[in-house]
Amino acid sequence: MAIRPIVVLGNPVLRQRARKVSRIDQSIATLVGDMIETMRDAPGVGLAAPQIGVPLQVAVIEAEPETVHVIINPEIVKRDGEHVLDEGCLSVPGYWAQVTRAERVVVKARDLKGKEIRISGDGLLGQALQHEIDHLNGTVYVDRLDSLDDLRRASRSRAKGGDGDDASDTAAE
Repeated sequence: MAIRPIVVLGNPVLRQRARKVSRIDQSIATLVGDMIETMRDAPGVGLAAPQIGVPLQVAVIEAEPETVHVIINPEIVKRDGEHVLDEGCLSVPGYWAQVTRAERVVVKARDLKGKEIRISGDGLLGQALQHEIDHLNGTVYVDRLDSLDDLRRASRSRAKGGDGDDASDTAAE
């Protein structure tokens, strides 16, 4: 496993719709291992493959300690409610904003073994699922703001995270 560099806003890969994974093989397993290590090193709550320059529909989320969700070719199949949350992103370092998200989502995806899975998420997990799937569709959370004036500079404690920015204050990836 290796820690890979995280690309930042301005890199065109963040604006592309990621390609579906057609075959889950050792290269995907290696990618996932690198993504988990990179996410934890950042530290973040989640990471999408485009954030490390790989335009594939793969994301990892660790919204609860030691529980990593690997989602391949994910699709949100159900959304419930709506709420406003603080959100940051490893690809937009040093900033956060309030973003409107569904309160709860159900996601259909494949796991690392190729098995179809469904994940129901609310709270931080639900937010991270939406955030990561946005990345796979070429959307960054700042696209959900009415104006870039809504961005806030992260305080020193907030800036530690990113894609999960200090989870006690700001959540996202």
